[in-house]
Amino acid sequence: MSVDSGDNGNGDGSVLAVAEHRRGELRDVSFEVVTAARSLADETGGDLHVAVIGGDVEAFADRLSLSAVDRIHTVDHGEEFDHGVYTQALSAMDETLRPRYVVAPNTVNGLDYAPAVAERRDLSLVTDAIGLDGDDGLAVTREMYGSKVETTVAVEGDRALVTVRDTEFTPAEKRGEVTVEPFHVEIDEAALGATVRGFQEVGGGGVDVTEADVLVSVGRGIEEEDDLNLVFDLAEALDATVSASRPVVDNGWLPKNRQIGQSGKVVTPNVYIAVGISGAVQHVAGMKGADTVVAINTDPDAPIYDIADYGVVDDLFDVVPELIEQFS
Repeated sequence: MSVDSGDNGNGDGSVLAVAEHRRGELRDVSFEVVTAARSLADETGGDLHVAVIGGDVEAFADRLSLSAVDRIHTVDHGEEFDHGVYTQALSAMDETLRPRYVVAPNTVNGLDYAPAVAERRDLSLVTDAIGLDGDDGLAVTREMYGSKVETTVAVEGDRALVTVRDTEFTPAEKRGEVTVEPFHVEIDEAALGATVRGFQEVGGGGVDVTEADVLVSVGRGIEEEDDLNLVFDLAEALDATVSASRPVVDNGWLPKNRQIGQSGKVVTPNVYIAVGISGAVQHVAGMKGADTVVAINTDPDAPIYDIADYGVVDDLFDVVPELIEQFS
């Protein structure tokens, strides 16, 4: 693999953030990664570089021209995420720019390439960070035991790769003048092993619960698959999107891409209506960022009421039809 870039970076304290895109759209987590990486760069006294790999790199770079960013490096290769391309490109960038820290999203894609890059470049790796402190070495805050406990990890070594959890950092928004330059890397096609030719959603069509302003989320209290029609009717009345807790997905009643929680999606809607959901910590981890939480459950001691802004202690089969009538 041969590499060439017009900037050797700030080897003493620079930070490299990795942007993420899907199906032609830059994902919101990219702006959150910029915020997290900027905080580290401020503490280390270095510049913030951003890597944009694949897709419409010029359009993505334009959107990422933010005041928090010092320089953007683009790799124009392929349309969708490709493990081999990202691993080779980021390894080359790390070799050339020599950032102190690399910050990537803690997403399916990020967790795919991060270990490979860390192994290639002999970087310490910490995943799922909810807080970063670079004042005296790198300290990473993470959650453990089903989000019941926060712990701080002191990272050994001078350089590290960290993945940050989405929705934990405020997205960077302020525009700025940023230098954008191609990063020239010769991708070894023979070493890729596979070629990505497109993107196909797994079940549920094009539904993306992470983009919904209003979510009606259904849990095991729905009892029967046929009763889901009631929830979809409520969602239609509210112009909302239907999501679910893990038991509903495990039963095969709704596809995986609608699951909210620690093993599903993390969402931050304006309104989250929990229908028949008890509120286990694994589920709450995926929706605690909602602006307003409304809970409907027959159990007054259900954990969901600990975080709900409004609660209806009653049978969902009585409450939901009333709501549909009110909003239709």
